[in-house]
Amino acid sequence: MLDFIAWYLLVTLLGWLAFPLTWRLFPSLADRGFSLARALGLLLWGYLFWMLASLGVIQNDGGGLLLTFLLVAGLSAWTLWKSLVTRHSPLLDWLRSNRRLVITVEVLFFLAFAAWAFVRASNPNIETAGGEKTMELAFINAILRSPTFPPHDPWLSGYSISYYYSGYVMTAMLAKATSTPGAVAHNLMLSLVFALSFIGAYGILYNLLAARRNRQSSILNRQSSILLPLLGPLFLLFVSNVAGFLEVLHRRGIGWTGQPGDTNIWTALGRLAHSDLMAYNFWTWLDILHLNDPPSLPLGWIPERYIWWWQDSRVVQDYDLAGNFHEIIDEFPAFSYLLGDLHPHILVMPFGLLVLAVALNLFLGGWEGETDLRLYRLPLRLEGFLFATLALGGLAFLNTWDILVGFTLLVGAYVLARVRAAGWTWQRLRDLFAFGLPLGVLAILCYLPFYMGFASQAGGILPNLETPTRGAHVWVMFGTLFIPLLVYLLYLWRGEKRPANWKAGFGLGLGLALILWLLSWLLALLAKLATPEFAANYLEARGFISETLFFVAASARRLEYIASLLTLLALLIPCLAFLSKSGQKGGETDDSSHSTSDLRPSTITLHPITFVLFMLFLGAVLVLTPEFVFLHDLFGNRMNTIFKFYYQAWILWSLAAAFGSVVLIHELRGAWKWAWGIGLGLVLIVGLAFPVFGLPNKTNGFQLPAFRATYEAAVAAGDPTPFSTAASVWTLDGARLFHRQYPDDAAAADWLSTAPFGVVAEAVGGQYGDYARISTYSGLPAVLGWPGHEDQWRGTFDEQRQRGESDVPRLYQTNSWDEALAIIQKYDIRYVVVGTLERNTYRVNEFMFQRYLVPVFQSRDVVIYEVP
Repeated sequence: MLDFIAWYLLVTLLGWLAFPLTWRLFPSLADRGFSLARALGLLLWGYLFWMLASLGVIQNDGGGLLLTFLLVAGLSAWTLWKSLVTRHSPLLDWLRSNRRLVITVEVLFFLAFAAWAFVRASNPNIETAGGEKTMELAFINAILRSPTFPPHDPWLSGYSISYYYSGYVMTAMLAKATSTPGAVAHNLMLSLVFALSFIGAYGILYNLLAARRNRQSSILNRQSSILLPLLGPLFLLFVSNVAGFLEVLHRRGIGWTGQPGDTNIWTALGRLAHSDLMAYNFWTWLDILHLNDPPSLPLGWIPERYIWWWQDSRVVQDYDLAGNFHEIIDEFPAFSYLLGDLHPHILVMPFGLLVLAVALNLFLGGWEGETDLRLYRLPLRLEGFLFATLALGGLAFLNTWDILVGFTLLVGAYVLARVRAAGWTWQRLRDLFAFGLPLGVLAILCYLPFYMGFASQAGGILPNLETPTRGAHVWVMFGTLFIPLLVYLLYLWRGEKRPANWKAGFGLGLGLALILWLLSWLLALLAKLATPEFAANYLEARGFISETLFFVAASARRLEYIASLLTLLALLIPCLAFLSKSGQKGGETDDSSHSTSDLRPSTITLHPITFVLFMLFLGAVLVLTPEFVFLHDLFGNRMNTIFKFYYQAWILWSLAAAFGSVVLIHELRGAWKWAWGIGLGLVLIVGLAFPVFGLPNKTNGFQLPAFRATYEAAVAAGDPTPFSTAASVWTLDGARLFHRQYPDDAAAADWLSTAPFGVVAEAVGGQYGDYARISTYSGLPAVLGWPGHEDQWRGTFDEQRQRGESDVPRLYQTNSWDEALAIIQKYDIRYVVVGTLERNTYRVNEFMFQRYLVPVFQSRDVVIYEVP
């Protein structure tokens, strides 16, 4: 609890210190960036600390943290002073007139932070086997122990981290500033990111709704200004894919039949063990892993299959033309927070929302001014342009994939803002490069030290020829967002009569799909010309004797799964039709200060609907792209591309769906309003099934049964403080399980966490297991940790293999001290760990260590030897 309070107070103080900056940087937003002040403050503090530490100006210690914190405070104080020199401070006036919003955001942040901290306290364990939490904790502890920056790689001594690790720097900063252990900081950071994303989504929807006007009134009046924006975080963080609801139906046995023609599901289930596979039913047609298995008996309503919620992030099923299955990851935010992994795609979310807010501010006309770029003048204030580069570059450092979406959002918002000034002309192409080129270059230069030490497994673009997504699967994945989005587009067309260029919409939408399809086959042709032997083996593995037969089969597969493409076109075509009309006469009808006949380009005020349509369009492109191409990596298929692109599309679509839902609630009348209310209710019932049933499952009923049992036992034993004793079942300490399962290893890691810095030798084995436990929990670098993850982070190279397959085993097993000493000197090893895992993995010659090294720690069977 004390750690939680310390984090809450520190981040809240940071947010209030940063608010004068957000107030100045977001002049076109109704909340002046207040809902994003904490994210901005954390980004700025983290950037200054990381950059100055990387340049050697400060140390990775409390003094460096304090100095950079004071720099943020000083910058904010200077901004505030400039505001206060006038007789009436507009910032203070804004705070007084927006008290309801300020109080609402503060209360929502506290409640969201506390609620998810309680969820994590009910399920805090950082498992040593399974999941990515071990990797994330290794990064956090390594950064806490790194004497200099860039921080050392905890699983590859002699190297710095080759990963987008900015989020872990921020975690370690908050941990160091509040004296929080790394295993506690892991859970607190996940709770903090959840809370920052909650108020960030709330603020973005608030700003979109506040900017929307019709001739009668604003959507946000005094009664609805607090409640309606809550749909933003609801859709982003809680609404889930349809799979959770399907789990309930599956558990109930709905949709199952027995033999062909059998319509009695009870009879069919009764002879389940004696009948053939229960074919010819909805579930086998749907073909989602585990859901195509018969339900267990007796039937019920609550899903009980072991970690059933895990499979809800694997609804897309890929089979190549030979029938081989390829796993695909299609996470969504509710799953990610339930899982509890502190991965970069989670850490980046508040800052991705910050960039989205920057784009919205830019779109609405913020930063009007001029910046001299030597070769030409950019019609934006310098401070806004520089902040946009800093925020955009931070996305790459947080989660490299996100910079693509952030860049497109910012450039698209700028171009659309220029449309307001001059309409659609070829000059907009010049604007795109004039803004995008310096933006991208400076965003990289701002984080140059990161790129200098960064290696990646990415290796270009490959074609997806044979595994398009089934329409059923894309609807299971995004159905809860598709319905409000499609209904909203229909309303814009038929209800609002929004002007649209349908010829351009169909041409651009179909053209984009055609270009991607042609690109995929062009890449295939180039691959065949470059590596004909690989192409021949590829065809042979799938049972084809010619390229023509393969092309026919692949085309037939794409036609069979055409429903997914048609669904995406149903989103793309209206978006493009409406967008292409924006900025033209009659294209914007929201500003009551101009009549429709006077909508010249110079008088147009772009409607926020245009920005929402752009978000919707970008999300559709993200989902469409992996249908034809994917990024080449060690996985060899589109698994990681789907994962990253779908996730970013979910963020954009969820906010667009929330905006559309609010507009429909406000604008529809009579029976249509009731119909949409029922429809939205059904969408929420389906979309919230996953968290409603998943949260109790993952947390064992939020540990309430354990609390009650412990409380009753404490009362029976005469404990004077039974409530406090029982409440100990809740903890934010992610290392609790490690200390219980491996108390001696945990004691060794705890001892090393305060010992002088040095390289650790420990057993090397597979990933997602008990290996690398000492380096993970101590923060010291191991000779080698999880080899598979190192391959993912920097690509495979010979030294990694030599360490794991030769040098470390020889160190433990050799009978020659000279050979062992050569390995120790080669990797500058200071500590050699000999525990149960080392003895089970190698034939350890411990006598040699006892003779030549100094035992500095022992806990039963675990011994740490130090090189003298």
